[in-house]
Amino acid sequence: MDIARNPASIPGNASLADAAPEPTAPDTIRRLDYQPPAWLVPDIALEFDLGIELTKVRATLTVRQNPDAARDQTLHLCGDNLAAMDLLVDGNPAEGWSMSGSNLLLPLPGDAHEVTIETHLHPATNSQLMGLYASNGMLCTQCEAEGFRRIMFFPDRPDVLSRYTVRMKGDRGAFPILLSNGDMTASGEDEDGTHWAEWTDPWPKPSYLFALVAGDLVARRDGFTTMGGRKVDLAVWVRPGDEDRTEHAMRSLINSMKWDEEVFGREYDLDTFNIVAVSDFNMGAMENKGLNIFNTRYILADPDTATDGDFDAVEGVVGHEYFHNWSGNRVTCRDWFQLSLKEGFTVLRDQMFSADMGSEAVKRIEDVRILRAAQFPEDSGPLAHPIRPDSYQEISNFYTATVYNKGAEVIRMMRTMAGPEKFRQGSDLYFQRHDGEAATCEDFVKAMEDGAGLDLSQFRLWYEQAGTPRVNVAMTHDAGSGKVTLEVKQQVPATPGQPVKKPMPIPLKIALFDRGTGTHDGERTLQITKASETFTFGGFAQPPVLSANRGFSAPIQLETEASDADLTFLAASDDDSFARYEALQQLFTRELLGATDSGPNEPRRAAIAEAMGAVIDDTAIDDMMRGELLMLPAINFLIELAAPADPVALHEARERLKAYLGTRLRGRLTALHDRASTVAYSLDAASRGARKVKTQALILLAAADRAETARRAEAQYRAADNMTDRQGALAVMSGLDVPARGELLADFHARYADNALVIDKWFAIQASALRSDVLDAVETLAGHEDFTMKNPNRVRALYMTMAGNPFAFHDASGRGYRMIADLVLKLDPINPQTAARFVPWLGRWRKIEPVRAAMMREQLSRIAAARSLSKDVREQVTKSLDASA
Repeated sequence: MDIARNPASIPGNASLADAAPEPTAPDTIRRLDYQPPAWLVPDIALEFDLGIELTKVRATLTVRQNPDAARDQTLHLCGDNLAAMDLLVDGNPAEGWSMSGSNLLLPLPGDAHEVTIETHLHPATNSQLMGLYASNGMLCTQCEAEGFRRIMFFPDRPDVLSRYTVRMKGDRGAFPILLSNGDMTASGEDEDGTHWAEWTDPWPKPSYLFALVAGDLVARRDGFTTMGGRKVDLAVWVRPGDEDRTEHAMRSLINSMKWDEEVFGREYDLDTFNIVAVSDFNMGAMENKGLNIFNTRYILADPDTATDGDFDAVEGVVGHEYFHNWSGNRVTCRDWFQLSLKEGFTVLRDQMFSADMGSEAVKRIEDVRILRAAQFPEDSGPLAHPIRPDSYQEISNFYTATVYNKGAEVIRMMRTMAGPEKFRQGSDLYFQRHDGEAATCEDFVKAMEDGAGLDLSQFRLWYEQAGTPRVNVAMTHDAGSGKVTLEVKQQVPATPGQPVKKPMPIPLKIALFDRGTGTHDGERTLQITKASETFTFGGFAQPPVLSANRGFSAPIQLETEASDADLTFLAASDDDSFARYEALQQLFTRELLGATDSGPNEPRRAAIAEAMGAVIDDTAIDDMMRGELLMLPAINFLIELAAPADPVALHEARERLKAYLGTRLRGRLTALHDRASTVAYSLDAASRGARKVKTQALILLAAADRAETARRAEAQYRAADNMTDRQGALAVMSGLDVPARGELLADFHARYADNALVIDKWFAIQASALRSDVLDAVETLAGHEDFTMKNPNRVRALYMTMAGNPFAFHDASGRGYRMIADLVLKLDPINPQTAARFVPWLGRWRKIEPVRAAMMREQLSRIAAARSLSKDVREQVTKSLDASA
């Protein structure tokens, strides 16, 4: 499952009136308490009588005692807001059953039985978007992590694997298309205007991978022949009228299937692969076996309505969900503590795929930027947890950047240590050993040890310890001997529940540059295993320039004693693209953090301007990379480094630096914008790069010459033949106090009034504006006729964007904090998962200066005092307020 490609984005039969009563003490689930299931369900047959208002479900479970578990004569079936309308055992009415909370307890003598249960569902009122729900006249499901229990009483845990047979019946006018997992084995029509379809999935799977879609849909179809000769029918299903925007998704799917065969040796295993786009969806997408269900945001794309970033996201998410067919479906998780087993590994796989489809260097920078924006703050806050957590109260709260993005970095380090060929041997062994099983993170690590020949004894700490290691590298040079000594020290900060940490194993890639020639004698990978250790290298007549953590070889906070001159040298000369980017980022960061204390550092600002001028002029790099090098660090990243921070002071320092650079580099930036504006639209790298630098040039110019920037941005908007240019220009205009601003915003809304995804952009552009009246705008937009609390995309577009806008969220009045608290309280009864994702913004109060921190805590306390909160929100708020965190 993808958690939506936004650092702050989200991973269900209750209506607003069904809000749960105030919880007592939520149960805490602990990893070390795991016990295998007493009963297995090798087969399940589901019959659905479909309707928007009422859907009847009849399930027949073949159950048997698990020989590998403690014997229990009671079958424990999970339920959530369900009632059993009928309950049979071996064809006879069940006796002696009872309810324990939401769960059904059924005493069963003997070792094997057939259990039949009927439940009635009300999809139209399921605003939580978990289980079976309605979306614009269509029925669809979302079962990860614990949504299946909202459809049927079942041992709803990932280590119960079943073969599913599904029969759906519904009105053929309302539901002309009936889809489920696996392959369709039969279909027909009845005289009463209904029709039916049967789907069979031959591969055992956990209940979280069950899927059903019924509605009025059309498909883009294609095919793929696997390396073993299997012909697979492919379809991307959307609402009528959207099919023209599915070409890129289909191409991405075919590329994913081919890439997974070539790079990981994984072949698809059914005759059908279906994707369905749904407009109401909590997450980014879901990897249900053979029937992937997607947020429309990650399927629909054409040049007029999707930016280059949107095209990248579609490609990456389609790849991610397809790759889950092996890293998640064929080998699944034993329990939810092992979530990173499938998600961390699959994120790495989708990152590698996207890098191969585009620019490896640019993709690496983008991935690190997301990690720093979302995961580093998580690692340093009250919600810090290892990539394999030890406990939880609500599992949906652990669909986090730590599990996904840091999980990917941990597996990437294994690949770095093993090398690509040995890593492939380890992954092959993992799939071979555990195909068809519910596995653990330890199973993956052991397969890597055995298959790749690694000793990962100490490396297991990455699965056990939370926190981002802080690594300091100090270099000394002995002129007499020509030796260079690197002293490396690491410290893993205390995190909630883990006050004392052990040293982590860290593969640290370095190079030592000759300042005169601008070259180095080769890249080295230092294996850091201790709290403090030294490394010595000979043959340096002059002190070299250290390039460290090249390629971001480890997810650490790196500190070096590099001078501004060293960083300027690396920004101009480093042959590692990430290291070059990082040198510039460090220069930016030093200037911005220093400026909030003692004002601008003129020599450093001049060095930055010189380095950025060199970036603009450098013909050896393409515009895709040039665009990355021209980006200043985000304020939320700077807050992590400056804690306790004054976010508005950081914002003002950043705007001053932008104005300085825009003024110093005005001629070069306008020439860059002019040159990029002549490049015709296409999706090739040169054209995409031109659009990227065009907007970056406007961003820097906007702080220096607003009138000229407004002229250029308006011209770019009106001449645009694609969404990237149009949105980029409008985003710049939205921060300028010029008459054309309102005119262009109105034009954008009118132009795309019937396109929900683009109207999401319209909301987000205004919420991200760097204007003093942005909070007024957000309040006005919340009352707009196009705003709804029931669509997660729309809620995120407005409020998540505002929370991620430090200038607005950290307004000195505390108004931004109150708005987010108000939202959480209003949204929680409707959609707890989405509501809970807003709490961490307030939970970062420890990183903020005392006055604002007190206001953030006050809003957290206000949420905590509410009479009725979901488990999702209560767990997040409680941890965020915990004084010991």
